[in-house]
Amino acid sequence: MSVPLPAGPSRLAGAVQRQGALAVLVTVVVVSLATFPGFRSADNAGTILIAAAPPMLIALGMTFVIITGGIDLSVGSLYVLGGVVAAWASQYGLLAALVAPLLLCGAIGVLNGVLIARTGMAPFIVTLAALLGARGLMRSISDQGSTTYLVRSDAFHELGTGALFGVGYQVWLAAGLVGAGIVVLNRTRFGHAVNAIGGSEDAAALMGLPVRRIKIGVYLLSGLLAGLAGAINAAKLGSGVTVLGSGMELDAIAAVVIGGTLLTGGSGSIAGTVAGVLLLGVIQNLINQVGDVNSNWQQVISGGFLAAVVVAQTYVVRVRRAPSP
Repeated sequence: MSVPLPAGPSRLAGAVQRQGALAVLVTVVVVSLATFPGFRSADNAGTILIAAAPPMLIALGMTFVIITGGIDLSVGSLYVLGGVVAAWASQYGLLAALVAPLLLCGAIGVLNGVLIARTGMAPFIVTLAALLGARGLMRSISDQGSTTYLVRSDAFHELGTGALFGVGYQVWLAAGLVGAGIVVLNRTRFGHAVNAIGGSEDAAALMGLPVRRIKIGVYLLSGLLAGLAGAINAAKLGSGVTVLGSGMELDAIAAVVIGGTLLTGGSGSIAGTVAGVLLLGVIQNLINQVGDVNSNWQQVISGGFLAAVVVAQTYVVRVRRAPSP
């Protein structure tokens, strides 16, 4: 028999889930501003935002996937595949450099979604296979990683290195897509269906929602955004680097969960994901500011945050589901 809890703790638990990452981010930034002089510069802020743009796109797609109760382990491989394909296609111009990785990575995302939605296969297994397949395809395109394709389009390279009002183009792109994602998740039938499926897939089906199409759609979105992230990173680096992407799927999952999205699905926010990505980016920047700390500590700290957040989420869910008096 559960003991009824007052409405106050339930509301507080909901606020912690929604705004916890933002509160931690603000605290870390304030402490960093007071402690590290190098952290205060505008150039450093720009560095953080530019570094966060590709992970932000990947985490944006991952947010939709996780809210449905799924997972996408293929995004790291799609990220590096998208970068290699974009660099190769840049010889045909800006449009080709953007469209080619979107088509290829989007197709892999659709394949993931079809296998998961139509056959009932576990997302973990399907996207793990896609991770290996996309990585193998990238190695085949790049001659086992021995060929590095250089960006041949000046306009495409400008997309990764140029700026508007002192802010990099890729940051504006990420911000625009994040804004669109917030609108889609909170203001459209597709977004409401994503939340409903994550809450209860059976109930969503009884409501007449197109569960299979929605699930295919979120994996398509995840693939597209991972490919786009790889493309803009290639534009910034000026080449399709083949050794990137390892572990990016785990970083994306960590950012999404730290941002308050439940791994069990049904609840989450893109604003929280943004805070989670920026928090991990600030931590990495602080490690660089200290200088004598091994960068691997970022993974240790990220893992610690993730473990703490999962434990906190478990408590929050229990509090929110407790019956009111």
